[in-house]
Amino acid sequence: MRNSLMRITLRQLQVFRAVCEQLSYSRAAEIMALTQPAVSLQIRQLEELIDHPLFEYVGKKLYLTAAAERLLLATTDIFQRLDDLDMELSDLRGSLKGQLRIAAESSAKYLTPHLLAAFQQRFPDVSPLLRVVNRAQIIRRIAENRDDVVIMSLVPEDMALEFMPFLNNPIVVVAPPSHPLCQDRNDELTLKDLQDYPLLIREPGSGTRKACEEFFQQKRVHFARTMELNSHEAQCEGVLAGLGLAFLPRHAVYRELQSGDLKELSVKELPLYRSWCLVHARGKRLSPVMEAFIQFIRTERSVISQIAKRFEVESKE
Repeated sequence: MRNSLMRITLRQLQVFRAVCEQLSYSRAAEIMALTQPAVSLQIRQLEELIDHPLFEYVGKKLYLTAAAERLLLATTDIFQRLDDLDMELSDLRGSLKGQLRIAAESSAKYLTPHLLAAFQQRFPDVSPLLRVVNRAQIIRRIAENRDDVVIMSLVPEDMALEFMPFLNNPIVVVAPPSHPLCQDRNDELTLKDLQDYPLLIREPGSGTRKACEEFFQQKRVHFARTMELNSHEAQCEGVLAGLGLAFLPRHAVYRELQSGDLKELSVKELPLYRSWCLVHARGKRLSPVMEAFIQFIRTERSVISQIAKRFEVESKE
């Protein structure tokens, strides 16, 4: 190893990581509580030590160079190993301490905080760091080893992953109470009864959208009029506004269903059930905190069942 690399400091790597995350010297300076010239100096010194430029401007946008991409991988690994060491030392002291980096598919964001709260009751010194993204972003984060574990449905088959299903994710179709399909119907609807109405759908990359599209194709159902909205909240507001129907995880709209602001349509082929899964890369080195969380999800079935009951909806007549 070159002697110059041995002179790299952890502080320089912290500053470098902040610039990579923010793609801005000024925002990195704010996060690190430094001046912008101090950040620039740290990066310049780091470039001298590795003998490569780390960033370049194209127009007004900052980009990582090939050397920066490689240094970022090494930096992530270094800080992960230090985090693991901190956890292992805590474990030797008889307590579990450290950070749990977890990413959740956007439709799991209603459930995940309750899981983390229950886990933290057992291990109060663990600090969860939650990122909520769509399915496409989850897959990218797994490939980049950005998180300890992720919570998602529809686990990709073309990746080397370990996964553990732990809870059903029921997808239902909702409408405002004033919708024609809600009026005085004693017979059960079918999917084909819904086709003539506008449908509010998620953006490409959404797990819920992918699950629904596969389901529609299987059932040979086609919605000619669709409107794309980029979040479950936007879909919910769109349904409330009368823009159309929406297929949504029941967890995402349980409050609106309980209040009667939305109504779950009784459809013969629904709910569409998918499982929430705890997922990580196969062969990934498990930190003590990560192992404890996986074990918690695996063994605390009664706790998870109690959490799931919070999202159950009593029918309103």
